[in-house]
Amino acid sequence: MSKIMDVTLRDGSYAVNFQFSTADVKIIGKELDELGYPYIEIGHGMGMGASSHKNGIALNTDWEYLEAAKDSIKQAKVGMFCIPGIAKLEHIRKAKELGLDFVRIGTNVDRVQESKEYIQEAKKYGMEVMANYMKSYAMNPKDFVKQVLLSEQYGADVVYLVDSAGSMLPNDIVEYYKAIREKSQIRLGFHGHNNLGLALSNSLLAEELGFDLIDTSLQGLGRSSGNASTELFTICSMKKGAKININYKRLLMFSNKIIAPYIKNKGINSIDTICGVAGFHTSYLQVIHKVAALYSVDPLELIEEYSKLDQLNMNEDKLRDIAKGLSENIDSFINVNFVDYFGHEQIN
Repeated sequence: MSKIMDVTLRDGSYAVNFQFSTADVKIIGKELDELGYPYIEIGHGMGMGASSHKNGIALNTDWEYLEAAKDSIKQAKVGMFCIPGIAKLEHIRKAKELGLDFVRIGTNVDRVQESKEYIQEAKKYGMEVMANYMKSYAMNPKDFVKQVLLSEQYGADVVYLVDSAGSMLPNDIVEYYKAIREKSQIRLGFHGHNNLGLALSNSLLAEELGFDLIDTSLQGLGRSSGNASTELFTICSMKKGAKININYKRLLMFSNKIIAPYIKNKGINSIDTICGVAGFHTSYLQVIHKVAALYSVDPLELIEEYSKLDQLNMNEDKLRDIAKGLSENIDSFINVNFVDYFGHEQIN
């Protein structure tokens, strides 16, 4: 049976401009722990060492968040995110000293080699280590498996299939799973986003296939269109017969009181949806906004055309070249709003 990792206090921080307080960590963490969730991830959305003017300044430090979590969470494992180049190796040592139980090392799917030192450092301190492959969909399943074998060689306990843009369809999840299982029996995790409205169904499918960890967040709070809802995933999983001892009525009442006020009812958001269609990561939206405005072109069309070239990285010169070839459409800016998007986790 899959275990749920609640990422409200990490991925959800994007939705509040990284302004969760230590009080939020104590209150939300304590409730999730008492409800029985086994893994709780906390901290800045981009992980240890990320708080900055470039990435967004968190209300508290990494260590203040961690101390608050360890003070209030007694049963669940507490973890943080770690992106090589943003986090430093010494962050892992410090986190372990303060009681961190697990760490997720996040790299773009084509840069897994950068995780080696970080995985080995965390394993040296006895942590549970997850290798998190951002933008997993940008690499075909056959080549993806080669990266899985690398992470396994480095010592990772879990490899995560990550639908960063919410662009994966159910059959994609199946293809990646089958390809991995032909070569490796390493534990697997799934992290979905909801750009195409599939985060919940994809997560339930991943559970059916045998993924060991499924990421969810309260009310689906998270970057871009958000994640699979902890509430709905828990309830659907129980309806399917999973032996989960969670008081979902208590969960719903708590979530409605504490988390629901953060949710913005955007309806079908054009930017989130086009990112899901194209497999485009929202961390690059600031560059899209700038270039589309400079050349008076439709930002949605610009996203689609650039994604045909590269789903992993952003090259502003190439983006400008594409923009020059598009028809002018300044009126398109009436229908899009870039204000709510934060995060530069691909820029080290």
